[in-house]
Amino acid sequence: MEISVKQYLSEHLLKARKIFETDRKNDVPGIELPYAFERKSPNAGKEWIWFWVFPSYKLSSDPITNIVRRHHVFRSYLQEKIKQAATDAKIAKRVTVHTLRHSFATHLLENGYDIRTIQLLLRHTDLNTTVIYTHIANKNKLGVKSPLD
Repeated sequence: MEISVKQYLSEHLLKARKIFETDRKNDVPGIELPYAFERKSPNAGKEWIWFWVFPSYKLSSDPITNIVRRHHVFRSYLQEKIKQAATDAKIAKRVTVHTLRHSFATHLLENGYDIRTIQLLLRHTDLNTTVIYTHIANKNKLGVKSPLD
């Protein structure tokens, strides 16, 4: 039985939620937020909405403040897992976290989403950055659907 990415991520978020709830129960300091925001909303780091999507399974000491708290997993850990998934799926191309981002944008463009929506979803400040994906898309290069479709 195959599992969809959406189902996998939903299950992953349930696991992350359990880690979050355990941290709250054990009064672990919340995640570190940027200084100005932490000062303005000192308890925000203890709210689920701010918790890591990929939390570390272990607590560790913050190297600057020495506060023991939960951090996110290292970028290299995610890159390793994605590389392994590509190998397991017998994908003979280089696959990275950024490859997934490019694929997401390209598939949106190929499915008729407008470039401005894609820009907003990718959080690009400059539309020219998003326009790069129009070179990559194989079909529907203008990002529009024909009224005949």
